[in-house]
Parts: sequence; structure tokens; C-alpha cells
Amino acid sequence: MVIASIDVQGGRVVQLKQGAELVLQRDDFLELAEEFDRYGEVAVIDLDAAMGKGSNLEMIKKILRKAECRTGGGIRTPEQAKELVSLGARKIIVGSGAFRDPAKKGAGGGEFGVNIPFLEAMAEQIGRERLIVAVDARGGEVVVDGWKTHTGLDLIETAKAVETFTSELLFTCVEREGGMAGIDLEQARKLREAVSCRITAAGGVSTLDEIEELAVLGCDVQLGMALYTGKINLADAFIRSLNWKKGETGRAAESGGQSALLPLIAQSGDGQVLMTGFTDAEALTETFKRGNVCFHSRSRNKLWMKGETSGSVLKLKRLRADCDRDALLAVAEAAGPVCHTGAWSCFSTNRNYTWEFLQGIIAGRFRSPAPGSYTAALDDDLVREKVMEEAGELCAAKTHDEIVWEASDLLYFTTALMTRAGVTVQEILDELDRRHRK
Repeated sequence: MVIASIDVQGGRVVQLKQGAELVLQRDDFLELAEEFDRYGEVAVIDLDAAMGKGSNLEMIKKILRKAECRTGGGIRTPEQAKELVSLGARKIIVGSGAFRDPAKKGAGGGEFGVNIPFLEAMAEQIGRERLIVAVDARGGEVVVDGWKTHTGLDLIETAKAVETFTSELLFTCVEREGGMAGIDLEQARKLREAVSCRITAAGGVSTLDEIEELAVLGCDVQLGMALYTGKINLADAFIRSLNWKKGETGRAAESGGQSALLPLIAQSGDGQVLMTGFTDAEALTETFKRGNVCFHSRSRNKLWMKGETSGSVLKLKRLRADCDRDALLAVAEAAGPVCHTGAWSCFSTNRNYTWEFLQGIIAGRFRSPAPGSYTAALDDDLVREKVMEEAGELCAAKTHDEIVWEASDLLYFTTALMTRAGVTVQEILDELDRRHRK
């Protein structure tokens, strides 16, 4: 997996060399998040919080609702971590707090060691599967406080000690960070051999060959400076990070694995499986270039964009690799029936009737009102009156069938009110999810 990094400082996206020297700044953080999300999770790091110089939480909240994110920087309590998860963070990255051992006494808060109570509390609060421990290292020694404080802790031994509490380690080769001179692959190899959990490697990665070498080691890669300077293209990085050697039998041997085929599942945003097919490096390149999902047709042995003749294209939202990086999931918006039989999907005759689908119908009636359309006639005043009326009727309903009928009416008019106000179903679901995780 390739993870793009959004480092924030002073309300802006930045890239720093060695964690100190400002190299570039940008303000288009939401556009970046949306673009990066197509290729994998986005790492959002609050540098101000990491250095104890403030917080960019309001900015981060917006990013968390735009992309699938892992976030870190100055997270020092389980309560902070839980709040970020409730706001939409998929995973939480902790660093400094994991290496100040309260059992040890000394100046400045004590000597360094693995803070077991802290890690146990974090894992209990948000789940081990959501916790990432950052083992940032300079010369094989773990560093904290925005990479400014040496701990005296050995990278490999410390990684072994924290593995019990986490699902993943984020290893940053600090002396290479921002310099684009290449990551320390030997150190990454030693770390990979020492632990069994997932590892994401960062710091100095500047070539596609390095990304492929890290993938062969079994490491994901986090990219920053190389992306922002254009030295690495994120689409190319995604393709090189995949496990082509496990592609369709026989094809991998033809040309080093790059012409191998990997299975590709297309899924709608609401979770309905639309179709399956196969992809290769060429088809993935075209998918990212066109913004529509492309496959490799095995019967015709050629590139094939779904919908190129019927018009029922699959507009790509995001692409994800599975845990072994040898199968892909494309979340896409279908322009029409996907199956060649005319069915909505290759696995179901009908499209799932979801809340999003209902809102799409209502939005369409508002955009293009047909003569006599009741929905199109629902102005702000009328739709609010109907919501209040239907809420009362639902409360008065007694039987099972009555409740179904009145709840359906209320949902319809509530959705119409939301749509007129520019509120999406996803925003409501996000808020409910936030409350559930809080």
C-alpha cells in the first residue's frame, strides 16, 4: 500500500527537511486529500501538536471527512485518540507518548522506555487494530518530540517491545527524511525481520524501484516530499507496490511479473458488488488517467474500459489493495446497468434501494422538475411542514405496518429537506458514526 502524507503546520500543508527546514507550503489541503484518497489511506500529521506549539484540529476535522485517514502528531491521551476516531480517523499514530516511561524517574518527565500503561490504555480505548506506533529513528535510535529528542532506545529492540500493543509500526528514517536520497533499506529489512506486524516505511524514498523493493520486503510506504516535488507519481507508485508475482499463473513469468493479472472487484459506494474482472499495469495506468475503471479483457487479450460502448462507465472514487497486495477493490459510481445482460450488477438484477439512491432521485427531481412532479413542488416552507406533519403521524402510529408506512413518509420528506439544504446522506451517516465511536 502507498500512503500519501499531508503534514500540517500553521493551518497549511508543509513539507520539512529533517523535520525542521521548510521546503514548501500549500493551501489546497482538501483537494490534496481527495486526490490522495484514490490511491490509499492518507497520513495526516499535525506538526504543531507534535512539537507542542499548538493544534490544527479544525483543519484536520475537514480532512478526516474527505478521505480515509490515519492521523498523528501530539496525541498524548487515549481520550484524544478516541475523539479523532469519532471524527473519522481510521487509525491513530502515536510516538512520543509511547516512549516516556512513568515508572522511571528523571528530569523533564523521566527517562525513556516503553510506556506500557499508555499503550495498553490506547489499545483498550480504540482497539489494537487502529493503533500505529511511530518508531522514528536516527542512526538506529528512536527519537521523539518532532525528532528533536534522543531517547537512547534501540530501534529494533523497541519495535519488538511495542509490537504486542499495536497492529502496525510507522518507521521513519529521520536522517533521510525530506532529502530524497533514498531510504535505508537495510534498516528497513532488519526491522521487517524482527517483527510480524505491518510496517509502513518513510523517509527519503525517491524512486519507484525503492517502492518495489519495500513491497518485496513486505512493507508499505509513506510518501511526502517525492510526491509534492513531482519526483514520484502516485499512480505509478501504487502500481509498483502491488504483488504482481502472485498474478494469474503463467503470466508473471512472461516479463518479470509486470504483465501478470490481478483480480479486480468493482463495488458501488453503498457496498453493492457490481462486477469482477482482471487488471494489469496498463489497465491500472489507464484507470487513473481516465478516472474510469479499466480492465484487461482475457478473452480479447487487450485493454478494456467498462462502458466504452454502452456508456455505463464506472467512475472511480478510490482503489484499494487487499492485505497481500494481490487483489484490488475499486469503489466506483456506475453510470448505468453494469452487467452485459442489462442487470444493475453481475450479481443482482436490481440496484439496492439505499438512502443514497433515494436522495439521488429527489435531487434529480429538483434539478429537472417534470410537469406535475410532487417532489419538485416541495419548496422550503412546504417540506418543513410535511416533516412536522409526518413526525406527528409516526408518533401516533400503533401497528407494525403503520409505523413502516409513516416512517417511510418521514424519511422521504426529511431527505427532501436535507437535499434542499445541501446536506448529503453521507454527512448524516458520518455524524452518526462519530457519535457511535465517541
